[in-house]
Amino acid sequence: MKLEQIFSVSLIYASIRSATPIIYAALCAAITQQADILNIGTEGIMLTGAFAAVAVSYFSGSWLMGILAAMMAGFVISGIMAVGHIKYKADICAIGMGINLFALAITKFMLNVIFDTSGTFTDPDVKAIPRVDIPFIKNIPILKDIFNDWAVTEWFMIVLILILTFLLYRTRWGLRLRAVGQFPMAAQTAGINVISMKYQAILISGLVGGLAGAHLSLGYSTMFTENMTSNRGFMGVAAMYFGHANPALTAVGCLVFGVADSVGARLQAYGLPSQFVLLMPYVVTIVVLSISMISKKVATDRKKSSLNVVKQEAV
Repeated sequence: MKLEQIFSVSLIYASIRSATPIIYAALCAAITQQADILNIGTEGIMLTGAFAAVAVSYFSGSWLMGILAAMMAGFVISGIMAVGHIKYKADICAIGMGINLFALAITKFMLNVIFDTSGTFTDPDVKAIPRVDIPFIKNIPILKDIFNDWAVTEWFMIVLILILTFLLYRTRWGLRLRAVGQFPMAAQTAGINVISMKYQAILISGLVGGLAGAHLSLGYSTMFTENMTSNRGFMGVAAMYFGHANPALTAVGCLVFGVADSVGARLQAYGLPSQFVLLMPYVVTIVVLSISMISKKVATDRKKSSLNVVKQEAV
């Protein structure tokens, strides 16, 4: 086994490709987290979107219609979660897990009803999201290996990170959303409609989660498989914690998962038992969450220490 065969330029491309569905899922969770809502249902939203994308792409012959259908499916599922949590005061973790189980069951049922099959559905009529080649880097060895043959949704991922960063930190809407998440009573006193902002956060996250599913089933692959999200939604939530719900930092956390997945796949080719390869993403999830929690505790302790110093000086 040679390290240069594992850690090559193609590893960067493979890592970005593996990380993209997780980045979309993490952005879905980051939007609601800004309103102090833990979106455990990201996995279910993503899975529903993946099925809707394949089904509509198959019947319409359009990958774009598939993406729109996936986003609408995510919007509907997140709407159910929003009503349950905000209007009927259901625990967000409980309703999120309920959404995940519902998505797993309904997609399996619809796969059997619509396509008369189980397990996996693939067909030439399912239109994949097109891939883009950049002409002027075709003769540049390293760049062409990294940036060519990206799906449209992989390029849009970068655009979405920039858009969300701008919206959350440079607009009045983002300021209000973060105020609702951090100081809900103060936000309400200031005249901000807290309930409306929470609904907006959950519904927008549903659109992004549906897009995550569409990319997984039409961009990352061209099929639907039962439970094909394979806990990517939960990995996205872990990465969101790592990045403190900041879109750019969250994306960096997702790249860690992408690298782990790609390295694991290459190690398997060199005889590493498949069980270890399957275990790697979950080990990385635990490590990422541990680092996030430790850093959060250190920051909290530092803030408390600073407040104590101020109090002592005041006395």
